[in-house]
Amino acid sequence: MSESMNVLELTLQGELVGYVAGYQNGRNVLSFADEFKQNSNRLTFSLTTHHDFPRSEQLLSENHAKNQRLYPVLSNLLPEGSLRELIAQGLKVHPDNEFNILSYLGDDLPGALVARPMTPDELPDSLLCKHENAKAVAFEQDFFAQQGRENKFSLAGVQMKFSMKEKDGRYNLSQGDALGDWIIKTPSTKHKDVPLNEYTAMKLASLVGVEVPDMKLVDLDKLDNLPQINLPNEKQAFAIKRFDRNAFPTDSQDERVHMEDFAQVLVKYPHEKYNAGNYEQIARVLYAFSGNGVADVQQFARRLLVNILLANGDAHLKNWSLLYSDRITPRLSPAYDIVTTSVYFENERHFALNLGKTKAWYDMSYQHFQRWAEKSGIPWRLIKPHLEDTLQKAKDLWPQAIHGLPMRDEHKATLRIHWGNLHEDFKF
Repeated sequence: MSESMNVLELTLQGELVGYVAGYQNGRNVLSFADEFKQNSNRLTFSLTTHHDFPRSEQLLSENHAKNQRLYPVLSNLLPEGSLRELIAQGLKVHPDNEFNILSYLGDDLPGALVARPMTPDELPDSLLCKHENAKAVAFEQDFFAQQGRENKFSLAGVQMKFSMKEKDGRYNLSQGDALGDWIIKTPSTKHKDVPLNEYTAMKLASLVGVEVPDMKLVDLDKLDNLPQINLPNEKQAFAIKRFDRNAFPTDSQDERVHMEDFAQVLVKYPHEKYNAGNYEQIARVLYAFSGNGVADVQQFARRLLVNILLANGDAHLKNWSLLYSDRITPRLSPAYDIVTTSVYFENERHFALNLGKTKAWYDMSYQHFQRWAEKSGIPWRLIKPHLEDTLQKAKDLWPQAIHGLPMRDEHKATLRIHWGNLHEDFKF
């Protein structure tokens, strides 16, 4: 007997990219459409499908089959932690059933990709030939009705967060066809005042030349229609403007802007984000494929030093992204998820990934950065002045600026101690 399958259509800005077939036994198969593969001006679905990327044509020609999980580029579009559990619970599916979760969230994914459920009579013969032993069936209508329109958005990552639309100073969960233009991160039930920490760290980063989106602290009573979640006795959430959405689209400007994180670029799953890559790999990709490789690796180096200075141990693969503002050419996205994590984890002393053969903050020196630049194929003379500029601005601006920022006083004290414990090259 043939096995039944549901099919999702993948599109970028209205252009067909391919299909995901979800089999009844949990097998998922990604295949690319012929018109996408043969288009010399195709949009960039992932850097791995870009014309200039090594073996891109081979990747496009293959069917990519996985069990339960989706292909990594798609898997990384889904939430990882509490938000995934919340959505899976509402759908009455297992949290590992990624095809069903993608089917439900496909209208509002990070970036510009849209995944749309297809009916059997919509499937082209070219796709059916690839699945000749399977029977295409329609999605069950009640599957999509189980949660109405609640939580019908996807934001990658572990932290509880929501895509919301701002109007007149209030924030609503995006509903219907409206896309959220702000990411709202509610307070954590595990760690104290994370929104105040992230706001402070991001503000300090911006003072030393790190490119950041608009951000603010929002009173919890300004957030409407939140689901029933546990919240601590804190008053504010952290709000950051979505750089993968245009707030005021015009006829020539789409509302969605495509992006992908470096777990997607390196074809790794979310659970591999700490151990399946390093900062040399990210730098090499930026230098070789960015629309402005020099500027992007200089900004990347600046952020690496800022993560050391701010004791952020969570700058893993998913916390670095490429943005495709022109639909084809990648650029390093604005920074996000910069948090002084050391105040929450006793004896945390390490980067998320290797830099110059070490992860240890207090060992890190200019020599390690030079080794990183050389291994990445980047001339040291392009990098060193930007590190020196970052450090000088931090010394000049941060000790005073931190007084007026909302981080908890004990966290500020921990951060000041951290500055004094750094290597002689970077301490202040």
